Amino acid sequence: MAKTVLVVDDDPTQRRLLQAVLERDGYAVVHAAGGGEAIDRMLRGGGADMLLLDMVMPEMSGLECLAELRSAGVTTPVIVLTANGGIDTVVKAMQAGAQDFFVKPVGPERLLVGVRNALKMTQLTAEVGRLTKRAQGRASFDDIIGDSAPMRMVKALGTRAAKSSIPVLITGESGVGKEVIARALHGASDRAGKPFVAVNCGALPANLAESILFGHEKGAFTGAVDKTLGKFREADGGTLFLDEIGELPLDLQVKLLRALQESEIDPVGGKRPVKIDVRIVSATNRDPAQQVKDGAFREDLFYRLNVFPIEAPSLRERREDIPALVDHFIARFNAEEGKRIVACAPETQAMLQAFDWPGNVRQLENAVFRAIVLADSPFLQPYDFPSISGVVAPMPEATTTLAQTAPSYADLPPLPEQPIRILDDRGHLRTLEDIERDLIQHAIEVYAGHMSEIARRLGIGRSTLYRKVREQGLEGQLKEAG
Repeated sequence: MAKTVLVVDDDPTQRRLLQAVLERDGYAVVHAAGGGEAIDRMLRGGGADMLLLDMVMPEMSGLECLAELRSAGVTTPVIVLTANGGIDTVVKAMQAGAQDFFVKPVGPERLLVGVRNALKMTQLTAEVGRLTKRAQGRASFDDIIGDSAPMRMVKALGTRAAKSSIPVLITGESGVGKEVIARALHGASDRAGKPFVAVNCGALPANLAESILFGHEKGAFTGAVDKTLGKFREADGGTLFLDEIGELPLDLQVKLLRALQESEIDPVGGKRPVKIDVRIVSATNRDPAQQVKDGAFREDLFYRLNVFPIEAPSLRERREDIPALVDHFIARFNAEEGKRIVACAPETQAMLQAFDWPGNVRQLENAVFRAIVLADSPFLQPYDFPSISGVVAPMPEATTTLAQTAPSYADLPPLPEQPIRILDDRGHLRTLEDIERDLIQHAIEVYAGHMSEIARRLGIGRSTLYRKVREQGLEGQLKEAG
């Protein structure tokens, strides 16, 4: 999803100049002619991902606007622009909450670097907050990405269930984020901040499963050289998440049922039961009712676990959440990998939303991770997702998007071995400027005027490419190629 930049300046010429630079780099741009209009938009009219704010404006100055936005709780990053670059002005702007400061006129490259840095800092701050809440066991349903109708239903049900200790069974396909919902249940309950212990029942070794869940005493069996508490006692006072509960062996299902009914467990080799205070949240990607019919799951345990069922929707059922999920993953992997990816290009976003994602959110997460590691431009392009771009089916005519017209560069004619002349008619080297002009002109022809691909192939930024096109007078070539 393209990031939106709000340009606040009383000079329409300045607004248009800034808009031209930002749009060439893939940003969406909206305008405000004054501080009051900017405040209205940020508080009541759709907002923006960041602001470029002029300091000297009639009626309300940029500093006054910034101070009012911050007092209203708006944390959107702000870059201040002014014709006066005195140190006092810089200090006042930073004290008011600006992230950066430009003196007019600002060069396109400097402007774009500042915008990217400000957005990256916002992503890093959000990621630190997310990790802190997760580590503290306080992640709630407000932290779950997605506002589609199916996810609103999940959040509404989860919020209700969190208010009690009722057992919850989360069902859904593999990769839909069942553990994320379980953590939100824990963080939204009165057990927030207490232990959250996750167990994958399908990964428990058959001969150690009972010991891992319920613990054992020293010497209870060969190799038991120390006492082990077990997952139930580790989660005492908090929440125990039993993932893939349908994989639990039948003999352990009996002991789990007793633990749920009596709120006590029997450690292996123990002499007496141990009381526990644990909230059970379970999950499965199978149909537990069918497992009961097939004799693979105890009916009494099923009814005990399935008191409050929540079905997690597949990603193809909530396609409108994909842009927000992609932005979230970009922010996260930027922080982890030290990258500076801004967002997805519009045609890439359309392609991702058209894909069915059989592996659901987990597959999307891994695809974005790979794309970010390999990407060499600020905006992820369709070719950064090779395993997806070749299999996305055309969307219906009524929902035509840029993804349908994205070029297939494999179908373009091969490059000639020596398309650019190095020597002139007299055998002397041509000037670097002439060679560069011919090279850019040739790239425009070969890649049909698609600037993102041209910039990637030439190894330069897209804004740099646009500047060189203007300097070399090649705008007409772009129109012909388009």
